Amino acid sequence: MTQAEIEALDRNDPLAAKREAFIIPEGLVYLDGNSLGVLPKAVQQHLKHVVTEQWGQGLIRSWNTHGWVDLPLRVGAKIARLIGAEEGEVVAADSTSVNLFKVLLAALRLRPERRVVVSDVENFPTDLYIAQGVSALLGGLELRFVKKSELEEALDHQTAVLMLTEVDYRTGYRYDMARLTQLAHEKGALVLWDLAHSAGAFPVHLNQHGVDFAVGCGYKYLNGGPGAPAFLFVARRHQQRTFPFLSGWMGHQTPFAFVPEYVAAEDIRRLTVGTPAVLSMSALDAALEVFADVDLEAVREKSLKLTDLFMELMEPLAERYGFELATPRAHAERGSQVSYRHPQGYAIMQALIGQGVIGDFRAPDIMRFGFTPLYLRFADVSEAVERLERVMQLELWKDPRFSERAKVT
Repeated sequence: MTQAEIEALDRNDPLAAKREAFIIPEGLVYLDGNSLGVLPKAVQQHLKHVVTEQWGQGLIRSWNTHGWVDLPLRVGAKIARLIGAEEGEVVAADSTSVNLFKVLLAALRLRPERRVVVSDVENFPTDLYIAQGVSALLGGLELRFVKKSELEEALDHQTAVLMLTEVDYRTGYRYDMARLTQLAHEKGALVLWDLAHSAGAFPVHLNQHGVDFAVGCGYKYLNGGPGAPAFLFVARRHQQRTFPFLSGWMGHQTPFAFVPEYVAAEDIRRLTVGTPAVLSMSALDAALEVFADVDLEAVREKSLKLTDLFMELMEPLAERYGFELATPRAHAERGSQVSYRHPQGYAIMQALIGQGVIGDFRAPDIMRFGFTPLYLRFADVSEAVERLERVMQLELWKDPRFSERAKVT
């Protein structure tokens, strides 16, 4: 693609104006929104108000006057629109790991006669770790962690739950949610999807596909900030039978009655636990406003164009320097990231970050590049590849400091 064609893509981009809603450091090409989204301007403004006025002046009154107590449901309703759910089916709370623990236990209780959990052995580790913890807690579970190609065969009439992340965090491979949900249901199993790399990146259709449970985080494509609250989804048909094993006071039917006996709320609130983290929840609440007038189909269309362009521009570098594409080329099988394998991937990525292009690395050899359509330009993609070529031509990655492993990669 020529430079003129790339410039034309930016001129005709229906999402171009959204870039102004974010704070992006000058000269930086940010390709890590799949790990931490950039700061929306509205969040900076809103948090100042929450801290100085709501907390500073309103103090404890703000639980009522500013609706702090309703933040989990209010934020959940905003996320629901992005993932194909209804208001009252999504609540913002806790972390993805904690929410996964809650809904996996609840799903297993709905299938008491079954003891098998099926997942991809390359699923995000915390998902697998939580399943192992649940197995240790309950005893007698069989955890079938298999390769992607073996998933369908692994599903049988002993399967209680199929637990998958829709987009593979390493490669960007996207599962066929509709097909796998249907196959699991045909075996009588329930399905739990992790949407960490889906929500806000492209349209998700939970209810359309009949999904039972889902979880996801608020700090990637939703731009809620580091450590932002996560969310969980429970299909309305399951809510009254979904048992809250973490029976905290905010999940009580009447939390301010302060009675000693736990009685679960009748709706999704039963899966909340403790006091919501007001500051971080407020940040996510404000961040989600950027999606209020966004057509997610347009987001998906731009995402595919961005990732197509990146792969096209990377072809000469891949041939010359040994980068191996790990991400599917087929649109239906791709999330909103592109990954390459390289034996020196860590050092190359650190050198590239030193050149002002931020991606990240996942062991053992994967360089990840995330593409967030709301603030990324096509010119940024071209610039990123040019800077990577400079890193390789000048062998900048061979500087020993780029091989020193930091705690966070």
